[in-house]
Amino acid sequence: MDATDLARKLQEEATCSICLDYFTDPVMTACGHNFCRECIQMSWEKARGKKSRRKQKGSFPCPECREVSPQRNLRPNRLLTKVAEMARQHPGLQKQDLCQVHQEPLKLFCLEEQRPICVVCREAREHRLHRVLPVEEAVQEYRLKLEEDMGYLREEIMKTEKLQAKEEQTLAEWQDRVKERRERLVVEFEKVAVFLVEEEHRLLQALKEEEEEIAVQLRDNKASLDQQGRSLDLLLLQLEDRSHREPLQMLQDMKDTLARKNSLCVQYSEVDLPKALKTVCRVPGQIEILRSFQEDIVLDASSAYPYLLFYESRQRHYLSPPTEGSTLRDKDRFVAYPCVVGQKSFSSGRHYWEVGVNLTGDALWALGVCREDVSRKDRVPKSPENGFWVVQLCKGKKHLSPMSGPTPVTLMEPPNYMGIFLDFEAGEVSFYSVNDGSHLHTYSQAAFPGPLQPFFCLGAPKSGQMVISTVTLWVKG
Repeated sequence: MDATDLARKLQEEATCSICLDYFTDPVMTACGHNFCRECIQMSWEKARGKKSRRKQKGSFPCPECREVSPQRNLRPNRLLTKVAEMARQHPGLQKQDLCQVHQEPLKLFCLEEQRPICVVCREAREHRLHRVLPVEEAVQEYRLKLEEDMGYLREEIMKTEKLQAKEEQTLAEWQDRVKERRERLVVEFEKVAVFLVEEEHRLLQALKEEEEEIAVQLRDNKASLDQQGRSLDLLLLQLEDRSHREPLQMLQDMKDTLARKNSLCVQYSEVDLPKALKTVCRVPGQIEILRSFQEDIVLDASSAYPYLLFYESRQRHYLSPPTEGSTLRDKDRFVAYPCVVGQKSFSSGRHYWEVGVNLTGDALWALGVCREDVSRKDRVPKSPENGFWVVQLCKGKKHLSPMSGPTPVTLMEPPNYMGIFLDFEAGEVSFYSVNDGSHLHTYSQAAFPGPLQPFFCLGAPKSGQMVISTVTLWVKG
C-alpha cells in the first residue's frame, strides 16, 4: 500500500459518517460505531419526535447499523480524537472539493446538468451553452426548494394519518352497528321455537358476509393508506438527511432527488358506508306468534286532543267533542299535541296490537306506549326519560315541530302496518312491520316504572290517518 492509499485510509477512519467531516469529540455507541458527540445527539433528537412508534424509552437506533443503543452508553474515543487531529494536520489530507476531471475547486453549479462543476468545465464544450450559478447561490435556491418539498410531504403525511385514524374509527363504528344487529337477531330468534335455528344461522351468515364485504374494503383502504404513509415517511427522511449535508454533498444528484417527489402518486379515498344494513332481522312466523297476544285497543276519549276525529261504521265524530272552556281545562286531556291513549293500562304480561298508517305529504306521527302520568300540557321530547317509548313514522323531508325531540327513533320509510309488542316483565317494547314481519326497533330496560298505556300521536292536519282496531283516526284541518 503506497503513501496515497495510506493517507486516504487515514482520512476515512478519521471522518464522521454523519457530518462527513473529521471527528470532533468522537464517542462510541454500544454497537461499536463512532460519531461526533454533537452529530449523534442531533440525530437522536430528531428521532425523539417519532419515539412513540418505537416503544423503547431512552434508546435510539445507530445511524450505521440501526441497532438500538441506550443514549447514556456513549463512551469517549480518545484514540480516535488523536487520529482525527493527525488527519487535520496532514498536508496531503487538507479537505478540498475538487473536480474529478480537472482537479479544480468546484465553485459553479450547472442548472441543466444539476451538478457542481469547476471553472474549466464551464469553458468546456459540454457546459459552454449551459446556465450556471455560483455554488453559494445554488445552495440558497435549492435549499428553499427542498424546504418546500419537505413541507409538502409533511402536510401529506398529516392528511394520511388523519385518514388512517378516520378509517379505523369508521371500521369500529361499522362493526359496532353489525354487532348490535347481530345481538338483535339472536334475541328475536330466541323468542320462537327451536326449529327456527336453521333460519337464524342463514341470516347470521348473510350479515357476516355483509359485514365482511364492507370491512374488507375498509381494511384494504387502510392498508393502502398505511403503505402510502410509510412511503411518505421514507422520502421525507431522505430529504431531511440531504438537506442537512454539506452544500456540495447536498447538491449531488439533485435532479434525481427532486424527481422522487414529483413522481409521487398520493391518493385519498374513502369507503361509502351503506345507509342501512341489507340483512333484515326477520323471524318467519313471528307476527303470527305475536298475534296470540293481540289486544283490542279502545281509545280513551277523555285523554284525546280536542280536534281529533274518528270514523267508525262510516260515521265521522269527534273523539271527544271540543266544548267552550271546559275541554282545555280537563286535567287528563292532551293539549300540546294531537295525541290520545288507550283506555286499558298494562302492568304485567305480554300485549300486542297493530296500527294501520296512511301517510300523505310531509307527515310525522308517533306510536308506542307511555306512562299514565306523562305531561299532557307541555311539549316535551317523546323519550323514555319523559315516560314515552315510541317510534316516529316520517314521510317527506320536513319534520314538523311538535315532534322535533331528538330522542325518538324515526323511520324514514314507515310500513303500512305497524305491530307493537309490550313484554312488561322483560322490560321491552318492540316494533315490527306487519307487511313483511321484519323487526324495526326495541326499547329494552331492567323494568318499567309503572303501568303503561298504548300511545298514538298524529303530526298535523292533512297528514293522513291511523287505523286502530276498527277506528280510523285523523286530525281536523
